[in-house]
Amino acid sequence: MKNGFKLKVESCRFASRGRTTFNLQPSTFNRSNAFTLIEIVISSALMSLILISAYLCLNAGMAGKKLVEPRADIFQSARVALAFLSADLRGACRLPGDSAFLGMKRMVGEVEADNLDFATHNYTPRHAREGDFCEMSYYAEQNPQTGRFSLWRRRNPTLAPDPLAGGSKEEIARDVLGARFEYSDGLDWYENWGELKSSAKAANSQKEQSNLSGLPKAVRITLLFDSNPKSKANPQTGERELEPPLVFQTVARLELAEVLAADAGNSSGNGNSADQSAPNPQNGGQN
Repeated sequence: MKNGFKLKVESCRFASRGRTTFNLQPSTFNRSNAFTLIEIVISSALMSLILISAYLCLNAGMAGKKLVEPRADIFQSARVALAFLSADLRGACRLPGDSAFLGMKRMVGEVEADNLDFATHNYTPRHAREGDFCEMSYYAEQNPQTGRFSLWRRRNPTLAPDPLAGGSKEEIARDVLGARFEYSDGLDWYENWGELKSSAKAANSQKEQSNLSGLPKAVRITLLFDSNPKSKANPQTGERELEPPLVFQTVARLELAEVLAADAGNSSGNGNSADQSAPNPQNGGQN
């Protein structure tokens, strides 16, 4: 037999009892296909190293997924919010009444929560007796239950007596840490635009400032988002430790601002020329 025990018959004799006896001697064991102790230890060490490396890679992948998923939602929310704001501002027009365009600087605690009121032609009619004109507001508001801020949009497609109220509102983005709007007249940037008669500006406000009437040429939009909205509060203080926010910024150009300004200039020019050409009753109706 190969690789096994060989039976070797050394002698065969007849015993007194009449039986045949055999002298069996095992041959030497073949060790060519066996593992040594050192080989087993090295194999175990390599297997342990491979398993630990695979676990660390899997753990890193899961941690990266937990870190990226909320930020991916934030990027999507910011993209949608900036797209809404930019599209509405590109079609912005005058509000009915005395205030054509209103942009107010607001602070809620330490959070910038600016307010923006204007009218736009970027609206698709949904009901009867509606056109493409819509009164609109953008503002940041705090949820009293969670204490977190969201960006809201109010829309009113009808001509209301109060253009700053009414209509329906919808939540545009959550977990907002700030909403800042800045306005340009083509030369400088302002934190406020327009003026309400019911609540005038400070006494040092100069009436010749270009940010008190009309439409701005452009609006710079800055939105700050919570970079880790799913983080838990500190059990000792009971407050969340906020990480540095994610900041998104864009500039929306008002396409109708120059057209409306030109129309206003032409109407005022026509009015002045009409006054100059009007006959003077004091000299007999002759100019």
